[in-house]
Amino acid sequence: MAKITAAEVNKLRQATGAGMMDCKNALVEADGNMDEAITILRKKGQKIAEKRADRDSSEGVATAKVNDDNTKGVAISLNCETDFVAKNDSYVEMANKFAEIALGTSSKEEFMAANYEGMTVQEKLIEQTGVIGEKIEIGGFEILEAPYVGFYVHGNKIAALTGLSKEVENAEELAKDVSMQVASMGASTLSYKDFDADYIESETEARIAAIEKENIELGRLGKTPKNVPQFISRAQLTPEVLAKAEEDAKAELKAEGKPEQIWDRILPGKIERFISDNTTLDHEKALLDQNFIKDEKKSVSDYVKSYGDVEIVDFKRVSLV
Repeated sequence: MAKITAAEVNKLRQATGAGMMDCKNALVEADGNMDEAITILRKKGQKIAEKRADRDSSEGVATAKVNDDNTKGVAISLNCETDFVAKNDSYVEMANKFAEIALGTSSKEEFMAANYEGMTVQEKLIEQTGVIGEKIEIGGFEILEAPYVGFYVHGNKIAALTGLSKEVENAEELAKDVSMQVASMGASTLSYKDFDADYIESETEARIAAIEKENIELGRLGKTPKNVPQFISRAQLTPEVLAKAEEDAKAELKAEGKPEQIWDRILPGKIERFISDNTTLDHEKALLDQNFIKDEKKSVSDYVKSYGDVEIVDFKRVSLV
C-alpha cells in the first residue's frame, strides 16, 4: 500500500475542495493514484446527490456578469440547501466562476456541458454535492444580448440584467438603475402593451373579487373599505373610457358646488388619479409603467427618456427570494 503524504492530500484538496479526511481516505482507497482518488470523490458526490435529489435547495447565491464590450450578460443562481453554505466565500467564488463560464455559452444545456477545470459543469456540481454534503444545482439561468447590457446584484440573492437599444452617455448608470428596479419590483413584462387580452380579463375579475372580499372584512371591523377599480390596466382605458371618467369628474365637481371656471385646474388631477387607480396591474408587472424606485414622481419610462434617444429592449431576473 502506497504511503499517503500530507502534500498529496493537500493537492487533492486543492483540486476538489473536499475535506482533508475525505481526501486522505480517497487516496488510501486509490492506493495513492490521484486521478482514481478524484473519481472516488466524484462517485461519492453522485451517491449523495441521488439521496438528496428531493431536498429543497432554496438558498444559494445569485450573480450576474457581462462581457467586456457590454453586449452580453448572464444571470444565474447556484442553489444549495442552507444559508450557512451560501455565505461561504468559496461558494460565492464558485458561483462567480460558473457565471464567467456561462458567458461563453448560448443555453443552459450548453453551459452544463461546458468545461470547468477539466470536468463538465454538471460533474462539478455533483462533485461539490459530495464535498459540501448538500444538494447543489443551477437554479435560475438567464442570458441577455443587446447593443448594451448592464446588471445589478442585490445581496447575492437577486440578479438582474437590462438591455439597452444603444450605448449612450452614462449607459452603465442607466442600465444599473433599471436593473435595480427589476430586482426590487419584479416586473414580468416590458410594457402594458405586452399583456394578452385574456390575461387582463382574468386578472381584472380576480383582483376585483379579492378587493370586494377584503372590503367585507373591513366593513365588519368598522374600517374604511378600499376603492374597487373598474379596470386594472392602461390597455383597458380607451378614449371612450377616459371621456366617461372626465364626465363623471365634472358631475362630481358640480355636485360639490365647485365653480365651473376652476374645473380646468382640478380635472387633470382627478383624471390622473383615475388612471392611477385603474392601472394597478401595470404598476406591478410592466417595467416601463412602474413608478421609478429612486423617484416615485416619475415612471421608469420617464426616467429612461431622460437619457435621450435610448430604449429598454429586454430584461432578465434571477431570484432566490
